[in-house]
This record gives sequence, structure tokens and C-alpha cells, in this order.
Amino acid sequence: MSDTPAESGPKRTSVRELFNSIAKGCANWMGTPAAFIWSLLGVLAWALTGPYFKYSDTWQLVINTGTTVLTFLAVFLIQNTQNRDAKAIQLKLDELIRAMEGARNHFVDLESRSDDELEKIGREFSDFREAASRLTKRREGNLKGGDK
Repeated sequence: MSDTPAESGPKRTSVRELFNSIAKGCANWMGTPAAFIWSLLGVLAWALTGPYFKYSDTWQLVINTGTTVLTFLAVFLIQNTQNRDAKAIQLKLDELIRAMEGARNHFVDLESRSDDELEKIGREFSDFREAASRLTKRREGNLKGGDK
């Protein structure tokens, strides 16, 4: 049995879908009050057992190892959901740009541009904001002058 892309594709997709499903569920759960309460109860239980274990190195190692492992795993789960959310938002924005008459279609897929290109576009918008601000101040000044 060879491992051609056609044969490994569906398996890879199902593993990816399983991971995405687990990551999304875990990330959603980790942001709930219940998750915070369970974590708090775990830390309190650990702290209360300190006298029983005479605050030994092993007792301290339990909390250090546990929190380190959970944090390490949470980074991957949270990053996965952040990547998916960011991609979905970018696709929605790309669709809005594509659908709007008069929009600059070269902004579609802007996130794939180089940092220099993004800085140049950012400066264009900054210049536009400054010009709009000056125009607004000038209009406000004209309105105040006309009320005298």
C-alpha cells in the first residue's frame, strides 16, 4: 500500500478536522467561568495539601509541571482557533471588498503582502485621515465664523 497524496488526503483531512474540532471545543471551554472555577479549585486543592506533603519539592513540582504542560498544550489549541478565526475574518473582508463597487480590489488578500507594502498602504490611510481631519476642522471653523 503506497502513501500517495490521494490516499493520505482524506486521512489527513479527517485528522485535521478532528484536531480543529477538539481545539475549538477546548478553546471555547477554557474561556468559560466553569474552566476558571475548576482551575481555581485545582490550585486551592494543591495549596491545601501543602502541609500534608510538608511543602516538599515533589509537591511543588506537581503544580509546576501541571501548569507548564497545560499551558504548553493550550498555546497550540488557542493558536489554532486564532488562525481559523483570522482566516475567516480575512475571507469575509475579501468578499466585502470584492462585492463593493468602487472598492480597491487589490486589497483582497492584503495579509499576504510584504511588510513594506503594508506600511506604504498604512501611510496612505494615515495621510487620508490627516487630510480628512484638516477638512473637518476647516468646516467647523467656517460654521463657527458664520454664526457671528
